[in-house]
Amino acid sequence: MKDVSFQLYSARNFPPFAEVLSALGDAGYTQVEGYGALYAALSDEQIADFRSGLERNGLAMPTAHFSLDMLETDPLRVMQIANALGIRAIYCPYLMPDQRPSDAAGWREFGARLQAAGKPFRDAGIDFGWHNHDFEFHALPDGSVPLEHIFAGGPNLSWEADIAWIVRGGGDPFAWIAKYGDRITAVHVKDIAPKGEKTNEDGWADVGEGTLDWKGLTKALAETPAQYFIAEHDNPSDFRRFAKRSLASIQSY
Repeated sequence: MKDVSFQLYSARNFPPFAEVLSALGDAGYTQVEGYGALYAALSDEQIADFRSGLERNGLAMPTAHFSLDMLETDPLRVMQIANALGIRAIYCPYLMPDQRPSDAAGWREFGARLQAAGKPFRDAGIDFGWHNHDFEFHALPDGSVPLEHIFAGGPNLSWEADIAWIVRGGGDPFAWIAKYGDRITAVHVKDIAPKGEKTNEDGWADVGEGTLDWKGLTKALAETPAQYFIAEHDNPSDFRRFAKRSLASIQSY
């Protein structure tokens, strides 16, 4: 597996980020992935300071999340942040429940909306795509699922495949990798605890300590264009424990 990254959202409850970056560098990470709230409101000077913090700890940020609102309303600022931080791939990460379409046509329109939002970044040589959660795999009235229509509406969208959310959405990750593997440019590597366990961590587990077949998944993902493998845990009680255990597991596959 290529260099392993760490989604900084996993450490959002453990400020300050200066200490987070130091811990990640000490743990052996060389890359991190950013999320919108981390830098969207920062000044140019603050962005430069954050970049310096990354570099001091031997870290790069090749991938990042930005909200659809910011991507659509202020693409110039997104581009400025991406250039300042060395971001080479941008993924739109979420759609609030009250904004989600209810039928296939609506999801295709949403895919087209993403396609349009990504054009200035693709034109600049920055990869652009969608990051899934579970709702994209919940069946619509006609039996299809939203992800199919997002990609139909957005023919040039890349995919940051969050494997554990596919499973939580009721999907078979191997089948989805086989179907849309040519779009996968990044992967969220996370794990699901056995049923009833880790309830204080929302049922997530450190990578390698849960129920997903990451050894098999890694083999399947090796056949895709995926360049980035990002460790993530949505609610760890100890981000250092999660970071160290997960990195060791991922590097063993």
